[in-house]
Amino acid sequence: MNKLSSILQIILVIGLLSLASCHHKAIPSASADRNCHQTGIASFYADKFNGRQTASGEIFDENKLTAAHKTLPFGTIVKVTNLTNNQSVIVRINDRGPFVAGRIIDLSKSAARKIDLINAGVVKVTIVCQ
Repeated sequence: MNKLSSILQIILVIGLLSLASCHHKAIPSASADRNCHQTGIASFYADKFNGRQTASGEIFDENKLTAAHKTLPFGTIVKVTNLTNNQSVIVRINDRGPFVAGRIIDLSKSAARKIDLINAGVVKVTIVCQ
């Protein structure tokens, strides 16, 4: 019985140490996501989407600085830089998409204006989580 009690105490101590070490581990954030630094093509939402519900449940407003991304968590803040003119905008991910091959982010119309994307329709950008 004494040997069994010692083994159980050792297991308990190891378990407690494991829990204590887990408590101090860094919590993964969006910036740890492999998609948090990307280069690719950006587009912007067509007018017909204004007022519709996004994948997050929020109503899309083309005047807000928001965007759609395929995998980043809703609420992630992203800096989008137009590589043709180096203009940047900070947006919040609140939708899923874009659903066109080769595109990495869809911007609201307001965000697209800030980086001079409207006339071009699509531009090469970098996105970096903030």
